[in-house]
Amino acid sequence: MNRLSTSWGAYDLTRFPEDPRDQLRAWSAADAYLLRHLAGEEEAAAVGLDGAVAVVGDRWGALTTVLAGHARAVVQITDSFLAQRATRANLARAGLAEDAAQLLTTRDAPPSRVDVLLVRVPKSLALLEDQLHRLAPALHEGTVVVGAGMVTEIHTSTLDLFERIVGPTRTSLARQKARLIFSTPDPSRAPGPSPWPRRHVLDADSGAGAGLTAVNHAGIFCADRLDIGTRFLLKHLPRARAGAHVVDLGCGNGVLGTAASVAEPEAAVTFVDESFQAVASAEATFRANAAEGATAEFVAGDALAAVPAESVDLVLNNPPFHSHQATTDATARRMFGGARAALRPGGELWVIGNRHLGYHIRLRKLFGNAEVVASDPKFVVLRAVKGRR
Repeated sequence: MNRLSTSWGAYDLTRFPEDPRDQLRAWSAADAYLLRHLAGEEEAAAVGLDGAVAVVGDRWGALTTVLAGHARAVVQITDSFLAQRATRANLARAGLAEDAAQLLTTRDAPPSRVDVLLVRVPKSLALLEDQLHRLAPALHEGTVVVGAGMVTEIHTSTLDLFERIVGPTRTSLARQKARLIFSTPDPSRAPGPSPWPRRHVLDADSGAGAGLTAVNHAGIFCADRLDIGTRFLLKHLPRARAGAHVVDLGCGNGVLGTAASVAEPEAAVTFVDESFQAVASAEATFRANAAEGATAEFVAGDALAAVPAESVDLVLNNPPFHSHQATTDATARRMFGGARAALRPGGELWVIGNRHLGYHIRLRKLFGNAEVVASDPKFVVLRAVKGRR
């Protein structure tokens, strides 16, 4: 837990899931800079918060938690299930009511009017583009639009999006390696609908995925092509038995689980990701390719926390090794532990990972075994089997 001090008081904030070993903060210098600006501490007058305030991309709920106690109406819009859970916990820790802020996902209808729009710049330029397009109709001449990010996260292309979709845009001076973006809504601009989602067909070199149509909502990793790790796993994808329960864990656009379903339509597939955009993409990919009568479930959640213990026969996993800008194996560790709990005795976890990450070491500690199925100079496909009683 770490404390964020603001003009409105100090707040104890945590990420989700809480992990005492996690040294990463639940807020950044960019969050603190934005809050100082709103309070009038950064050379400009304080921003009025008596209208409708929308907070987009708040990574762990720091902005929403602070503003919920001081703005008339706060709406958070996030693509992250974990960020949403962290926000709920941080609001409660601050002594705020459950309805102190309205929590929306990127798949929900946006507010019809926004008087103050605060954007925590995401890693994905496509997600920023999509969200600005979706929110543009809610802006008016008097809307205050402020973006925030670390200097390394704000590029010319970032500013171009604000300029093209919202209106005239400028940036602040840098403070503690963070920067603000100020954009003035121009009602004469008509940016039109979001260009997302996008589709592409997997080529013949895609193993079990060859010929599948992938549907990608904004923010999905490698949205315009098949990422090379997934491509390598598709070339060695295990075939599920009829009636098996398969989980595509960290599903992204769902090509792994969809390929498994196409190969064995009588297997039931659960697609799980903490990104609401990813779950929507997986569902669209599955619907575009699956055989009639094939069954699937689509879950936005924390790894396999919502999947009953010992109910799964096969887990397919391409774990991320970044959390926003930080490199960490925390997500992979949680996925592997969740997979072991969810698998039936004799069930299998198949993992694709960069060779240097050493996933085989952790899998051997958890499962007592880890077999190398395939490898090349960059990737390794690992298979771990849950022991029988």
